[in-house]
Amino acid sequence: MFKIRFPVADIPQWSARYSYEGSDTRFMSEVRRSVRARGYLTPSEFRDICYWKSPRTQPRCRENTAEDVRVLSQAAFGTRDEALKMDLLRRLCGVDWPTASTLLHFCDVRPYPILDYRALWSLGYSSPPRYTTPFWLSYVAYVRHLARRNGHSMRVVDRALWQYSKERQR
Repeated sequence: MFKIRFPVADIPQWSARYSYEGSDTRFMSEVRRSVRARGYLTPSEFRDICYWKSPRTQPRCRENTAEDVRVLSQAAFGTRDEALKMDLLRRLCGVDWPTASTLLHFCDVRPYPILDYRALWSLGYSSPPRYTTPFWLSYVAYVRHLARRNGHSMRVVDRALWQYSKERQR
């Protein structure tokens, strides 16, 4: 199903070259820590992460009430059911598979990859497949295995997959 396009030994080098408009540093430090301590996203944290992933979804993301964001993110971050986490976050307006994966990536206690066409290209997909729960679960398992087997954090692997595609995909 997945076929990595670059030598896994080069993951740290590709990750170090990562460059994306808008820094993720704040999400990895203060937002992650706050969300994990409280157990849910605030509306501003939710909108900031959604904007980072996909600015064009902002009008839809603003349709969510503070209660929607709190209840659904708390339920998603509180369950151990991998499929349910994704289903709950996708109930929020403006959130589909890629954005839900980003919310999990930055906020959940378990490591999650970001579902992105660039990362998928680096894993052998010329064009993104149709996203389904079985695909999502296999993607999570594969990237977790890749990170664990090579001794890297999920963020390092995720950045490497994205950057490799940015520089190599035509």
